[in-house]
Amino acid sequence: MKPLILASSSLTRAQILDAFGIPFTQRACDFDEESLRISNPAHFVYHATKGKMQSYLEKWDVQTPVLCADTVVTAHGEILRKAKDKEDARRILEKQSGNKVSILTCMMYKSSEYELIDLSSTDYLFLPFDVGELDKYLEGDEWMGKAGACMVEGFCKKYIKEVVGFESTAMGLCVEKLMPFLTK
Repeated sequence: MKPLILASSSLTRAQILDAFGIPFTQRACDFDEESLRISNPAHFVYHATKGKMQSYLEKWDVQTPVLCADTVVTAHGEILRKAKDKEDARRILEKQSGNKVSILTCMMYKSSEYELIDLSSTDYLFLPFDVGELDKYLEGDEWMGKAGACMVEGFCKKYIKEVVGFESTAMGLCVEKLMPFLTK
C-alpha cells in the first residue's frame, strides 16, 4: 500500500489510517476555515477541504500523495461547528439530543496519477441525551476541538438509535472510499 501525507492535525483521522494499516506521515496545513462565510453544510465542508489542499500545495509538492479532509455536523439545517466553550458545547449537543444529525466529511486525495474528491454523509438518529451524563461529558475535554462537540465513537455512541452511512465518515475520513486509490 502506498504511503501518504495526512495534511491534518486530527488525531482521529490518524487513528483511522492506523486502524486500516495505511502508512502515513502527518503534516498540518495552515488554512483558517473560520474565514469561510458559507452557511450551506456541503458547500462549507467542500471549500474548507479545498482550502486545506491549496494551503498544503503552496508549501509542498505531491511527490508523496496527500490527503486533506474536513467534517461538519448538522442538525436542523444548522452547521454545528467546534464549540467555543462549555456553554456553546451544551447548546450544540442539546440540538442533537433526540434528533437526526448528519455528519458530512469531504476528503481530497491527490497523487501524481490520481485525484479523488469525495463528499460523504452519515446520518444518525439520536435518543435524548441523559442530562447527568451530558454534564459529566462536558466536564471532561473530549468534546473540545470536535465538530459539533460530538463523538459518535464516544459519548454519543450509546444514544444512537439508527445510523445510515459509514462510521469512518462520521469520525472524519471515509477510508472505505479512499482504500481503492491506495492500492493502484
